[in-house]
Amino acid sequence: MVRPLTAYWTRCTQILTPSIRRVVANIRQVGYKQAWRDLQYIGEFKAGKFMGQDEHGNKYYENLDDTLWRHRWVDFASHDFNASQVTPEWHAWVSHMRHDPPNADPVMQASKQPWQIPHFENLTGTRGAFKTYSTTAKKINDWEPKVAARQ
Repeated sequence: MVRPLTAYWTRCTQILTPSIRRVVANIRQVGYKQAWRDLQYIGEFKAGKFMGQDEHGNKYYENLDDTLWRHRWVDFASHDFNASQVTPEWHAWVSHMRHDPPNADPVMQASKQPWQIPHFENLTGTRGAFKTYSTTAKKINDWEPKVAARQ
């Protein structure tokens, strides 16, 4: 009974030790203020190479020493961020559809057309959301009771 528990504890310390080492190294690299901000907004301490910025002010980073498929991330410009604020070009890079970031990829830069509209976020759930209106007359009217004055 003691042996499996010891093996389990040894495996846990092997997994956690590099993680603690990585956290301390990331805090040293970015500083305490940025590390605290990353912890509040991203949920972990991140440090990496700045890859670029989009027209909304979002900053994109990469750290190839980080966990696989989690080594690219976005630092959103606004505090109340939404995933739809990421432009399609940068989304392709963050999601590993493109190897190079859009500002360094000649194919992505050449694919910009003058007729394309600028990217804007999804406004669902906000005042700017699209609301349909009807051009036909109502078939059912709202009931508005007539209240008689008390005597």
